[in-house]
Amino acid sequence: MNMAIDEAILTARVANKVSNTLRLYQWQPSAVSIGRNQNLEEEVYWETAHSYGIDLVRRISGGGAVYHDQNGEVTYSITAETASLGKDIPSVYQRIYEAVVDAIRIIGISADFSPGNTKNCPNLTVNNRKISGSAQTIRRGIVLQHGTILLDVDLQKMFELLRIRSTSDCTQAARIAENKITSIKNELRHPVTAETAANALIQGFGAMLKIRIESGALTPYEDEIARKLCREKYATFSWNALGKTV
Repeated sequence: MNMAIDEAILTARVANKVSNTLRLYQWQPSAVSIGRNQNLEEEVYWETAHSYGIDLVRRISGGGAVYHDQNGEVTYSITAETASLGKDIPSVYQRIYEAVVDAIRIIGISADFSPGNTKNCPNLTVNNRKISGSAQTIRRGIVLQHGTILLDVDLQKMFELLRIRSTSDCTQAARIAENKITSIKNELRHPVTAETAANALIQGFGAMLKIRIESGALTPYEDEIARKLCREKYATFSWNALGKTV
């Protein structure tokens, strides 16, 4: 449903039925999402995910496989006219990340923007360790970018779920990742609530994009599309495993 709602907002924005939208959410139950063009078998230990009761879903955006812990992150999605954010994809990423950097600053952490490369989407790092990643898709001049801020991270569990090509040893993968991934709790040495992170994101996006953010709910149009997409696409084996819609 999370991915269905994001696509429903994108569909509504393309049809000019809603305004630019910032959405903040978490995952329940925890889930693994994979990029639009990824092979599920190559990216995820899906039997382990099933045994943990963890959902698997394919995004319409690119990027890599991501473990979404239901308590360990806040996810944002921004759906807006591309031209209002930048002249090209790199500049759109950078503009949105300016807002996320400001949100993390409000929480008390200084983060750096990493522009990424041909293998990795742009992300934010703290002392060269990733704390926020994202992926995007563009449809008829409207960009949907969704990304995460890690509140806390269980690397052992993460790499029991995500395959990495350098090793099949989950414990070794987790040890390698200790030098590559961090979280707000790791950096501050104390936890921060999801509500605190969400409020910081609202402030960051408002300040950096110079916009006034009004709270709201899905419109009936968006809600209807989301329910249909969830039922006919995002809850299906055909889409999640094969990347095909019926």
